[in-house]
Amino acid sequence: MSFQQKLDGVVAKQNSLLCIGLDSDIARIPDHPQNDKTPQFSFNKAIIDATHDLVCAYKPNTAFYEARGAEGISELKMTCDYLHEKHPDIVVILDAKRGDIGNTNAGYVTFAFDWLGVDAITLHPYLGKDAILPFLERKDKGCIILCRTSNPGAGELQDIEVRHDTGNQAIKLYQYLAKKVVEEWNINENCGLVVGATCPGELEIVRRLVKNMPLLIPGIGAQGGDLEKTVKAGVDSTGKNAIINSSRAVIFAGNGSDFDAKAREAAMRMRDEINRYRL
Repeated sequence: MSFQQKLDGVVAKQNSLLCIGLDSDIARIPDHPQNDKTPQFSFNKAIIDATHDLVCAYKPNTAFYEARGAEGISELKMTCDYLHEKHPDIVVILDAKRGDIGNTNAGYVTFAFDWLGVDAITLHPYLGKDAILPFLERKDKGCIILCRTSNPGAGELQDIEVRHDTGNQAIKLYQYLAKKVVEEWNINENCGLVVGATCPGELEIVRRLVKNMPLLIPGIGAQGGDLEKTVKAGVDSTGKNAIINSSRAVIFAGNGSDFDAKAREAAMRMRDEINRYRL
């Protein structure tokens, strides 16, 4: 099964475009899982158990696990294994933003796709197509490439105007990248792009450029993205292929003993609101 097929299947089954980011900052985990031997995994498991019927994807960010060294990486592995075992239909996206020279990327490929077993990974494109070929060549896995990000300083580089190969018209670098990915890099039809919810105008432009390619859209919730504008700009012509991510606004919606119930309430509200705007 390809990444696209798995995404299509879970979106249809769950009627959801919601992705929950498992940005499980050890300093913010509530007391009950905090006191467990595996606090990040225990926290993630509780969030997954409470929300698995409301999502199309989970997106663990490696930084929060790498920060704890071997223990954190072990609990990231435990989280991925739990999802594969209990909810194999749900897409798992590793937010790692990898991108290096080819032989180094081969190691990242093995870690993400073979050891963790994730369905997709986020990548940065600065080194060009040949550098990320080890990812692109994995036909069954998703390569979600940074395009127009949600951070305030994104435009410093991403909005630089460049000349497109096919003419003299100047376009912005993120637009050039979107065209490159859809026209040249998507050789195995396994690419997607990251476009932030904090820039709905740019999101609409990218959607027009890439048609039905999947877009991972962070920035909803704590980062302040407008959900209605995001959904309307981000979905394709069939109301799909937008993976709309919320992390802190869901997983840290509550910090007491009922944190998992609060996470479910937040996820359900977000799932329902997304569906209201996509239809």
